[in-house]
Amino acid sequence: MKLSSIELGEASVEQEKVLSRAQSTIGFVPNLIKKMANAPVIAEAYLTVGEIFSKSSFSAIEQQLILLTVSRYHECAYCMAAHSAIAKMQSVPKEIIEAIRNDEDLSNPKLAALRNLTENMVATRGNPDESVLKEFLEVGYDDSQVLEIILGISMKILSNYTNHVAETELDEMMEPERWHVNK
Repeated sequence: MKLSSIELGEASVEQEKVLSRAQSTIGFVPNLIKKMANAPVIAEAYLTVGEIFSKSSFSAIEQQLILLTVSRYHECAYCMAAHSAIAKMQSVPKEIIEAIRNDEDLSNPKLAALRNLTENMVATRGNPDESVLKEFLEVGYDDSQVLEIILGISMKILSNYTNHVAETELDEMMEPERWHVNK
């Protein structure tokens, strides 16, 4: 099912509000937000959760690792491309981005534990395996960060599921980061 894209200038007052917010926050209106604007509340929720998640205790590298991990698990090609591009802009090392994109091991034990817990939380619907949670805490993360992972997962569920339903086309700037599932 392909949802329509809502464009600035042809939007209702509510739709215009979220499209303009994206324009001013991001610098352009991504195709994802144009699809979400069909229901402005989801676009508003996504933008708000994204702003809040950016204030978490996780570094930019860790945040992008969480968002890419969830997007890969959900096989969301749009978000994989988007967050690969964003990760590069935030100077996330290429080997980390590629390891997640290609479902390969991470050499950094702390980042590997973060990735493992994030993926395990998604796979178990929020009931992580004790051993995975223990490993996460043993490498130096804390209880608050377990909850911050849930925030990142929530953000990606909004966008991953929207992209699946809407069949969102990649934005031109994301095209070099196009991703296909390799199982």
